[in-house]
Amino acid sequence: MALVENVSNLQKSQDLLEAEGGKKTMMKKMMRQIQEEPLDSLSSSVRRQAMEILTQLSHTQPTLGVRERLELVNTCVQSVFSLPSVQAMQEKDEAKAETIQTLYHQTLEALQTLLKALFAEDPTPAGLKSILEPLGPWMNSGKAHERARAVNSNVSVLNHVLLTLPFFVPLGFPALGLLLGRLILRVGDPDEEIGREALDGIVTLYTILDLQKRAKDKEETNKKELYESNKRFLGPYNSVSPCQNILRVIAEFGDFLGPQQVKDLLLAALEGLKGSSEASGKDSGETMQLASEVTLSWVLEWYRHRVLEVIPEIMQGIYLQLSHIQEPRAREVALLPVSLLASSFMTEVVVALLMCPLPLDSNGADMWRQLILRKPSCDVRDLLDLLLGSLKEKPVTKKGRASIVPLAAASGLCELLSVNSCMGRVRRIYPQLLLALLIQVHYHIGLSLPGCMAPLKDAQKDTQPSAFVPVRWVVKVVKTLLLRMGCSYEATFLEEQGGWELMEQAESHHRGVALLARAMVHYSCQELCRILYLLIPLLERGDEKHKITATAFFVELLQMEQVRRIPEEYSLGRMAEGLSHRDPIMKVLSIRGLGILARRTEKTAKVQALLPSIVKGLKNVDGMLVVEAVHNLKAVFKGWDRKLMDSTVYVEMLQILLLLFSDSREDVRSSCINLYGKVVQKLRAPRTQAVEEQLISTLVPLLLTMQEGNAKVSQKCVKTLFRCSCFMAWELPKRAYSRKPWDNQPQTVAKICKYLVSAPGSTVVAYKCVGRGELCVSLFPLSPPAPCFHDQLQAVGSGAFISASGFSPDFVLTGSISLPHDAALENLRHDPEASVCIYAAQAQDHLLASCWRNSWLLHGDSGVCDPATTHHWSPSCENLPTSHQRRSWIMQALGSWKMSLKQ
Repeated sequence: MALVENVSNLQKSQDLLEAEGGKKTMMKKMMRQIQEEPLDSLSSSVRRQAMEILTQLSHTQPTLGVRERLELVNTCVQSVFSLPSVQAMQEKDEAKAETIQTLYHQTLEALQTLLKALFAEDPTPAGLKSILEPLGPWMNSGKAHERARAVNSNVSVLNHVLLTLPFFVPLGFPALGLLLGRLILRVGDPDEEIGREALDGIVTLYTILDLQKRAKDKEETNKKELYESNKRFLGPYNSVSPCQNILRVIAEFGDFLGPQQVKDLLLAALEGLKGSSEASGKDSGETMQLASEVTLSWVLEWYRHRVLEVIPEIMQGIYLQLSHIQEPRAREVALLPVSLLASSFMTEVVVALLMCPLPLDSNGADMWRQLILRKPSCDVRDLLDLLLGSLKEKPVTKKGRASIVPLAAASGLCELLSVNSCMGRVRRIYPQLLLALLIQVHYHIGLSLPGCMAPLKDAQKDTQPSAFVPVRWVVKVVKTLLLRMGCSYEATFLEEQGGWELMEQAESHHRGVALLARAMVHYSCQELCRILYLLIPLLERGDEKHKITATAFFVELLQMEQVRRIPEEYSLGRMAEGLSHRDPIMKVLSIRGLGILARRTEKTAKVQALLPSIVKGLKNVDGMLVVEAVHNLKAVFKGWDRKLMDSTVYVEMLQILLLLFSDSREDVRSSCINLYGKVVQKLRAPRTQAVEEQLISTLVPLLLTMQEGNAKVSQKCVKTLFRCSCFMAWELPKRAYSRKPWDNQPQTVAKICKYLVSAPGSTVVAYKCVGRGELCVSLFPLSPPAPCFHDQLQAVGSGAFISASGFSPDFVLTGSISLPHDAALENLRHDPEASVCIYAAQAQDHLLASCWRNSWLLHGDSGVCDPATTHHWSPSCENLPTSHQRRSWIMQALGSWKMSLKQ
């Protein structure tokens, strides 16, 4: 208080200003003084005195910047306008009722004087905007006394601008649309005094614009006479129907409204809807909504052609304002420009709506539905065609930049699907929409859009919103489309079979699409014929993702009877071409299609003729795809002519499956072993050498894979081993079919190995498995932690195969163990795991010792009866060469293991 009194006595002293630290420092002190005043009462003149000092300071240097001026006006306006009504303050303190009224008028006058002084300090468009902008929100307040203060202050500043117009004319009038729109709404205010004063302000504004126009034409005009003339021209205030005044004002201001001014006028009308929700009393709220509706409707009726270039800004403004408008009727009015603009500029409106933030919230969704819910609505056919065109775009451009257009189009389509009236139009292009969405699912796998988060309503309380996954959103649109088209059975089927999840993964997307097409065929979807004929030309378009999705759907439709009408080049021919495609998925899809076609009698022979190409195409293909392809080949094999059967095809298929016995994925391993057995079942006598060698090479891998300890895989191994035994007439011991681990059963291992070399008719098995080193060949390409690695190593380390076979000279000549596998075992002796070191050392000892003995037999004199005497050889291990002696091999292995740990 002392500061105000002291400064008021010396407010003209420039020396004091300098002593206090300059103009800006003094202004900050005055602003702090104003902010400390209570907002619920007016009991002192501090506000008034502070604003009077600020008015005097405005005449000094330096001039305030735009930001500083805006902050100053905001502080003063907030302090004065927030006060309760004069009547409320008088009722609170009746003894000072007259004083309060006088003080209030003095304070409001001080504020308006300050605003005029600030404009005089900077009579430019930016200066005027910094003064009028803080008044805008108060003009839409739900409290009548706050609106009255804002309108009165606006009109006061406009009258001052009119008086000082020569300083302002060359630069034009700023923010005309916003100011005019706010004043127009107040013309329709339920408080007549506010309405009357707002119309006076509009007359002043019109006179200012008229003077600017005349000044350009260098016409001399009397301001007062022009003001009175314009007042008569715009008409008196109509208290019964203020909307008549609004219509007249909108019509007469047309010469001054360009695209930006029309846009600002519309956005100002939307601001009024926010205030209508806060207005006290139902009648007041309805009156303010009516004023906004009339303004929006007539501005677009008369000046719609001027807003084409600013439609995106209008749509963005509507979207932002909707967040502050909750009352249902007010939201309807706010959405009115969407349908009005779309009726004339649908393409531009749709493009603007595609820029709405994703995922769509309730505001964005309402804007999409407004296109067809309200009159005048746009043509639904054209609207859907626009969305379909956007759905055909790729979400990633050639430059690698992500585009939200396809995802936004899918979101908009989802909202339109909720409107029953457009379902007939949707059905017209249903096949195109479905296929475009399925392809977009493929495109959006793994794609993330920066800044997109899940809607807050979907997130749990007090938690961060989850990341928005675009591919799941597109899948949701696919579901919605199916349900709205009456395909509820198909959607449920996919839900139960996990088809939606399959679609969302890169490696299984084609399976999810195929599952959907299969369901539609099963439930006889009415649109399948249209989809079928649409797909034929689509198969050759687009990139790999486009082709894979289209082919996956098309292949399942080959089950339809209508396929017989399609030329063979589009069915069988296209599938045959796919066998040589560079993409493995396309190969598998083609095999699936050929399997379906093989069920038709007229196509069976042609498909079976392609069987060698089919099997060769499976080489170097991922295990899951191989399993999928072989399953689809059942139909091809089913009608195979056994007399003309070429076992080479079976052998090639078995070779491919055998390579997958060691796949790290349990489901692949299990499926391939099971399929192997089923293919063996189809083999018929006589056995060819290639078939025998293939099945013999399978024996040891099956025996050892059973030792994994995996119940599912072991069960498949037992079945497949039994089928191989039946075909080859093997009489394996019963324990060979046991899934019990070999760790503590050396006798079991010995009996199995002994059978392989001693059972009648099984010498070829022993020769192939042991004599040629098949066992080791199957072992050492695998390295820890292969599923059955320890069992394989133990089988060799136990010496069971070695001692049972006796090794043939052919084995020694090939050197299949002594050279490459000895080196492999040597490396394994340094493994970090102790058991591996021990088994490797034991296996190396058995192999090297047996190899040395057989080498002596090969080069010795067959006529000497006692080779031990001739060559001074003794069965004792001490007489072996140093490199082949069994000298405490366990200790050596443990020593090597310890050394490896120290390194």
